[in-house]
Amino acid sequence: MSGQQPYAVASVPSGYRVGPWIVEEPLGAGAFGHVYAARHEDAEAEPARAALKFLPTGTRTPRQLGHLRELAEREVDLLSRLRSPRLIRLHDALTVDDPAHPELDGATVLVLEEARGSLDALLSADRPPRRGPALLVQICEGLQQLHDAGWVHGDLKPGNVLLMEDGTARLGDFNMAAELEGTHAYSPGFATPDYTPPELLWSEVGERGMQIRPTTDIWAFGVLAHLVLTGSFPLPGGTPTARRDAVVRYARGEEELRLSPELPAAWRRIVTDCLARTHEERASHDAASLLLRASEAAAGRLPRRRRVRRPLLAAAAGVLALAVAGLGIRILLDEDPATKPPARTNAGAGADASAGRSPGAARTAAGYDRCGPGNVCFFSGADGGGEMCAWEGDDPDWADGQNDCSWARTSSAGSIYNNGVADPKGFNHVTYFAEAGLRKRLGCIERGQRRNLTLMPSVRSHTWAKTCSL
Repeated sequence: MSGQQPYAVASVPSGYRVGPWIVEEPLGAGAFGHVYAARHEDAEAEPARAALKFLPTGTRTPRQLGHLRELAEREVDLLSRLRSPRLIRLHDALTVDDPAHPELDGATVLVLEEARGSLDALLSADRPPRRGPALLVQICEGLQQLHDAGWVHGDLKPGNVLLMEDGTARLGDFNMAAELEGTHAYSPGFATPDYTPPELLWSEVGERGMQIRPTTDIWAFGVLAHLVLTGSFPLPGGTPTARRDAVVRYARGEEELRLSPELPAAWRRIVTDCLARTHEERASHDAASLLLRASEAAAGRLPRRRRVRRPLLAAAAGVLALAVAGLGIRILLDEDPATKPPARTNAGAGADASAGRSPGAARTAAGYDRCGPGNVCFFSGADGGGEMCAWEGDDPDWADGQNDCSWARTSSAGSIYNNGVADPKGFNHVTYFAEAGLRKRLGCIERGQRRNLTLMPSVRSHTWAKTCSL
């Protein structure tokens, strides 16, 4: 964009020193900064390598300098306050003190985690990338972490999705990020048109910038997902200007979405919701719900409906099973209440279950044997001891009031047993997480395995998976 040219930053030569860092080769350049690989002067330092982002300085007008300071402060503020696994991390912020080089003197330099590359480069080399769905899930995780902290990215695009050495994705470049003040945030009006929602294409830029909301990122994610999965934009046009005009026609109801036939059905629904014409229509699809849907779509399946069995019906079924087995109903009725085990719902219902598959079995089954076929069971004690919660399906929130595992609110799971049956679609393993919403992966267990969960944070959600590999 020609309007951004006055902010171009001077190039930094190889070998240039900033504090303890020595500049190496350039990694990328944008309208508001250049990024270079760098090594620490002390090879034993931690970290020994980083990416240095030089923000522009030099001979600018007072208005330009004020704007540049705001951009630098915006990014430093966000990165210094948030430390999340899907956001690029800030190690330090330095100021260049070099009067001999006025084009660099006074520049702000952000010392960031070094990434291996960007999603933009990956799309250019491999379109669409094979691991695209997994990367989209990680991008959703980053958006949820930002939005939960009260920030909007404001410029989500492939160039701002960084790929780390282990192949995972993190969000970067927070020059346009803005902290919410109620329902809105204020950001400079320089977002990339291809990823800008319709309402912002004709929005006025006030003294504080452009008003944006979390749905700005939701729209951008829809465009990004379509591009990653199909190699094309969701609205036609050979140039950004042509695609912008198509978005305007779509927002006015003059044109419909024409999504690629290569887009899988589950992702088609997600992209369609993200690209709803208005903010109001997109507002019901927040980053948390988007993450759940993207996780299911990436696994190649539709969301499982979690079965809920009502306690009274489960108890009636247990009594009937005892009668049919010839054990007699009187045994239950004549038991001493002081010694009778507490009533629980049937295992596999996703609710508390210290018993097995029936009240009769509860008196003989012990440890892991209480876990019924087809279930994954978590126990409050080691080796299948203590209280048990069992599920036949996924549960992204153990404390959502529907399939409630009450003891997990106050104590950690001590052991786990994957007693699943062979799934024809291959969902035989179970991945478990420390937070609701399938966040903070703790581990994965293959079908038929039993395991103690010693010295591990509390488990709060789980999902069936095709593989335990990351």
